[in-house]
Amino acid sequence: MLVVDDDPGSSGLLRDIFQQEGYEVTLAARGEEALALAPARPFDVALCDVQLPDMDGIELLRRIRREMPGAAVIMVTAFGTYETAIKALHEGAFDYVRKPFTLQEVRLTVERAMERRRLQRSAAAAGTAAAESTEARPIIGRNPAMVELFKLVSRVAATKSSVLIQGDSGTGKELIARTIHQGSPRSARPFVAVNVTSLSEALLESELFGHVKGAFTGAIERRPGLFVEANHGTIFLDEIGDMSLPMQAKLLRVLQEHELKPVGSNETIPVDVRMVTATHQDLDALVRAGRFREDLYYRLNVVTLRVPRLAERPEDIPLLAEHFLRRFGALSNRPLLGFSASAMMALQAYAWPGNVRELENVVDRAVALAPGSIVELTDLPDKLIVHARTGSRDSQGRSVEIKRATLDETIQEYVLQVLEEVGGNKTEAARVLGVPRRTLYRMLDRYGAVRSRRSKVRRDAPSVSN
Repeated sequence: MLVVDDDPGSSGLLRDIFQQEGYEVTLAARGEEALALAPARPFDVALCDVQLPDMDGIELLRRIRREMPGAAVIMVTAFGTYETAIKALHEGAFDYVRKPFTLQEVRLTVERAMERRRLQRSAAAAGTAAAESTEARPIIGRNPAMVELFKLVSRVAATKSSVLIQGDSGTGKELIARTIHQGSPRSARPFVAVNVTSLSEALLESELFGHVKGAFTGAIERRPGLFVEANHGTIFLDEIGDMSLPMQAKLLRVLQEHELKPVGSNETIPVDVRMVTATHQDLDALVRAGRFREDLYYRLNVVTLRVPRLAERPEDIPLLAEHFLRRFGALSNRPLLGFSASAMMALQAYAWPGNVRELENVVDRAVALAPGSIVELTDLPDKLIVHARTGSRDSQGRSVEIKRATLDETIQEYVLQVLEEVGGNKTEAARVLGVPRRTLYRMLDRYGAVRSRRSKVRRDAPSVSN
């Protein structure tokens, strides 16, 4: 990471924070100093202040994009320079943050930028066509549960074990299955995916195990079946909990004997496939209810992976949304720069009952309909707009009503926050706010009573003793 800021306090704080998180951070106080580092250092992210002693921030952005083409540039703007931030986005900046910023905001923005760099490297390594294919799509997430899932997928991929993936519809179970296949010794062989619920029982048997000519009406030629197609590879059966008991018995025999009989044939065909299955149902409960064979359950459930709902991983929503924006923008040949703050807030406030698949569809729609280069709140479906304006989400993903501050209350809180952050220095506070000192004094006369009440609350707050 490259941090370009002539304020040693601000740049030093950013260096300390991101070094603790494993980043290699280089500081520069001037634009020319930053550019001089370009030939020797392949930076992934550049965090640049807009106001520098020797160079305009927009000019520095343009030169960084020429001389460090791989770096994702995040601009740091002062309060009141929103137009500069928008101009930076149009010039190719990845994103911007405003001073005074929160550390959480900077961390999230940098993580999104690093995720884009990882995707760019994957695309460069695999080739554009492969990167855009289903097989090359990465699993995206930094939620702790997702990180643990990544680790389990990596470990189980190299084994021969059958894997059962549990998770709600739309959480990405097939993507997990493909990743397991890609990391396995069978990766050079076929990956075949079948949704059990998409076929009738009779057709499912024929699709899985094949049939001979004349086995039933319409069987005008021999067909080998998907198990034979996946031989020495991986077969993925989605929604296995919906498979009928007779089909479960036939599947169990194939897994036990490593051979199958096509429909209408007495011939046995040897097969060697790795079995990965998925379901949104509780198979334990289905076994107890007599709706799923216990012996088949233990065959399939050697290793269990659980994919969390999107509502359980809200910190991943910006990463996923940006990923889908880039992908659909590239496919439609109209790359967009990003989401407005209000649009991103709406995405994060929504409960996503359809999980990642629903988010993917929403972003696909936004890319198709957005008239400008930024996805605005009005480019999102009505249900997200209504939800963003009327409610939010609790820890279980349920919609809850929230009370929003008025504009006057927001200005009041921000003025007092800036004054506290600069240690009561009114000259510095006026500079940060972008207003004359006399205007700041009028604000303080207006909001002074509020500040006094807030201080009194802090003094009167009950203490906690052991």
